[in-house]
Amino acid sequence: MNDCTVSQQHLHEPAEALRHMLDGIAPSNRDDVVPLCQALGRVLARDVVARVTTPPHDNAAMDGYACRAADVPEEGGTLPVAGIAAAGDAPATLPEGSAMRIYTGAAVPRGADTVVMQERCSRSGDTVTFSARPERGSHIRLAGEDLNAGDPIIAGGTRLQPQHMALAATAGYGALPVRPRLRVAVLVTGNELAEPGTDARPGQIYNSNGYALLGLLQSLGCDVLHPQIVPDDLEATVSMFREAASEADFVITSGGVSVGDADYVKAAVERIGQLDLWRVAIKPGKPVAFGSIGQTPFLGLPGNPVSLFVTFCLFGRPMILKRQGAADYLPRTINAEAGFSVQQADKRTRYLRARLSQDGRQQRVSLFPDQGSGIISSTTWANALAEIPPHRTIHAGDTVTVHPYSELLT
Repeated sequence: MNDCTVSQQHLHEPAEALRHMLDGIAPSNRDDVVPLCQALGRVLARDVVARVTTPPHDNAAMDGYACRAADVPEEGGTLPVAGIAAAGDAPATLPEGSAMRIYTGAAVPRGADTVVMQERCSRSGDTVTFSARPERGSHIRLAGEDLNAGDPIIAGGTRLQPQHMALAATAGYGALPVRPRLRVAVLVTGNELAEPGTDARPGQIYNSNGYALLGLLQSLGCDVLHPQIVPDDLEATVSMFREAASEADFVITSGGVSVGDADYVKAAVERIGQLDLWRVAIKPGKPVAFGSIGQTPFLGLPGNPVSLFVTFCLFGRPMILKRQGAADYLPRTINAEAGFSVQQADKRTRYLRARLSQDGRQQRVSLFPDQGSGIISSTTWANALAEIPPHRTIHAGDTVTVHPYSELLT
């Protein structure tokens, strides 16, 4: 045990709980190398630098004619056309006193210092007429104006998005060093659970939590061991937890972390591992547990579907991202105008299923009418969680902190 004492009485404030959980997570220090086409969503293992200069040469920003500005009289004039420069051609040399037809992206011929857009030129046979002397250097993209070889381009710890893939390709990379995918074991507890697609017996419900966790983890790029149902039996719980910890980089469970007679998760972890934190002052989702089984981090989430969804977003996602080696693992929040009232204060921080919408220039947030922790349909109606601090009431028009799904689910 440590300073964050596990007790039935103490409720940890959410910020304190998250800080403690993150302190207990060590980022991965292993590397894989994957083809660039498979890098989306992976965490870059180390800083990478440009292998090439981009653009590699001065090139035309638009179709037109390349020339020396000084070769065109101030009042305009006509020059012979000495050839064509197309994208992909090796740089040509421009004869003195002439122009060259050039296309967007083509290397500017040696000796040219200007590209005149074709709308300001008049072609007649083998000559081109300019209405006025062009400005020197116009419509030319200079070599290295984007990147120079050796420039840092993507920092280690970045979760690679399409724009990073494009930048890496531009810089000459066909493969990138990334952190391995986390193997996460998902265990859902309860004799009442049946697998979707089967005939549930009287008294059973379908295992939604396993598939919620499956989707949440896959959206973060994890390899998920297929969710297993754990019966309400201490010895079975211990055995399945021990096996999961031996196979996975992280163990996440659903249910069994409260104080009921059939809640065995806490006891099982304390027998074969260490429980560092239990119970957080939030609603929904108070019975959250964190610890380890051997060297494998363990996160125990509540069994109510909404409680599981909320607590994974608040605690599971940041821990998973940190374990993956991501540098940016904390979600960002926004402020919005409350389109609702909360008349009763609560001693816990509440996270309410909410919908953000744009009301003119103002972001406005409304609430799902039924905030029960078993109303899973509320999570699909919502696109955010509205945070209500402890001991606070809310009046319509107040400013509230909002956690958009876009920051919680990817």
